[in-house]
Amino acid sequence: MPIFDYQTEDAIGSVYSVDTGTVLLSVSNLDALRRMQVNHLVVLRSSRAGQHLIGLINKIMRKALVGVNEDEQDDNDIQDDSIAVENIVRLTLIGTLLDAVGTEQNVFRRTLETVPEIDAPCFMLGGERLTGFMRAISKQIVEGQEPLSLGKYTLDEEADAWIDGNRFFQRHAVVVGSTGSGKSWTVARILEQVAQLPNASALLFDIHGEYSPLDGDGISHLKVAGPGDLTANKTLADGVLYLPYWLLTYEEMLAMLLDRSDQNAPNQAMVFNREVTDAKRAYLESSKKDEVLANFTIDSPVPFEIQAVLERLIFLNEERVEGARKGTTKAGDFNGKLSRFIQRLDAKRQDRRLGFMFSAGDDAMRYEWMQELATVFLGSTKVRGAGGVKIIDFSEVPSDILPLIIGLVARVVFSVQQWTDKDKQHPVALLCDEAHLYIPERHESGVSEQGLKSFERIAKEGRKYGVGLAVISQRPAEVNRTVLSQCNNFVAMRLTNAEDQSVIRRLMPDTLGGFAELLPILDIGEALVVGDAAMLPSRIRIDEPTKHPSSATVDFWDRWAAENVEDGIADAVEALRKQQSSAE
Repeated sequence: MPIFDYQTEDAIGSVYSVDTGTVLLSVSNLDALRRMQVNHLVVLRSSRAGQHLIGLINKIMRKALVGVNEDEQDDNDIQDDSIAVENIVRLTLIGTLLDAVGTEQNVFRRTLETVPEIDAPCFMLGGERLTGFMRAISKQIVEGQEPLSLGKYTLDEEADAWIDGNRFFQRHAVVVGSTGSGKSWTVARILEQVAQLPNASALLFDIHGEYSPLDGDGISHLKVAGPGDLTANKTLADGVLYLPYWLLTYEEMLAMLLDRSDQNAPNQAMVFNREVTDAKRAYLESSKKDEVLANFTIDSPVPFEIQAVLERLIFLNEERVEGARKGTTKAGDFNGKLSRFIQRLDAKRQDRRLGFMFSAGDDAMRYEWMQELATVFLGSTKVRGAGGVKIIDFSEVPSDILPLIIGLVARVVFSVQQWTDKDKQHPVALLCDEAHLYIPERHESGVSEQGLKSFERIAKEGRKYGVGLAVISQRPAEVNRTVLSQCNNFVAMRLTNAEDQSVIRRLMPDTLGGFAELLPILDIGEALVVGDAAMLPSRIRIDEPTKHPSSATVDFWDRWAAENVEDGIADAVEALRKQQSSAE
């Protein structure tokens, strides 16, 4: 049964002018004009039977026209001016609803097969018709499945707001909003619904541990090992994550260890390459992995002993060879040239904060370790027997190597997906909270650059291999433009910074540029949703998630006004020294 059963007498106005995708309406009914709101949807009768055009109100104008009343004009009298008021509404056409296509009813298409005729009637879209319209869109895209629910439409709170979960993750997404706008709330709302799916697979990169309150069926928590976890000998079975150094590529290892300003940097890089390759070869030979041995490279994720590499570097740095005269010696080719590199490598090995890389233990040196790690990252709810949504806490990872470590996780996920048979690939989504910290627009170090490369590749090629990306940030102006440009879905909450608003405005379609003007005036928990998943640009009030992230802002004034406040400074200083929180 057709959704739009408007009668001509229901019209609020008629078409005054048509220009490609822009339409001007003439509205004579003042009551109808008052009911109209900018960014509300309206329906236009098409020139073809069984079709209606959907428009978005851009501007509502009222013009006063001053003219001469010719009936009362007298040559001997001063001419009287008469005033006429003209009500004009400007629309952007965004699609067509067809009553039927074959056996399917109420099919929406984001194309304009026709344009409205002059004087064609226009109708308001709201209430049950809006709800029915949105349900029809969701049904045709996700037939037989429950679409992803965000909340209610701001302009019509009787209508549920749904988006297509397939397209949301397939075409990559951006969730942005200033501090306190409800961004984490929105992410929690989405994650709760993902977790309810029986075969979900998603990873959330939690930088500050604010998503720790989210729990329940379908959600599991992982934490990159901190110094306290090393002392307690916690393992992957305890939800503690180790990322051994041998997972790093050659360029990633150099970014962390090599000072390129050192005049001996080329020699250091060359020797390190050779020694790591030899160490990996020795491991494969001892493990009798002949097929891998014939094809491995420096970047192959093969375990090797970093201690053996360090000892070899020390030997070369101190080596003396036979001199030209018998019985004399001279400095070897690399004597004294590797000192600074050795110091940096040894310092990293001894740093307890990097224990998750260099002190992972014998368990992480097994050949099978990467398969177990990849199963944790990529396994769905049924495969792992645990939550399909994995929230990874990176709060104890040092900030100077954070981009490299998160990029490593993303690269491992993408690489395993890439090498999985097409018919066995199970899609996985990466949700990148605080993305501006590790997907930066401007990178100042090799560590940032190496981490960024992984996300740029996922943004460009991820869809081919079933890897979706959701970029979450309070500063979109500081997020890499290449990554943002590949995202076709936007959930934009309140943005007060002009640069951030400008970035989102440029990413939106040209016809919806005015839609972005709402960004600074959105309420907390309210969002503009635009993109392939939403089909229609919408202003939505996000529903409250069951569990709230612990991202609430500290109430300065109230705490200062409190009579009794506990002093935790002594505990904090001791925790800083031990690199272990007091809770542990």
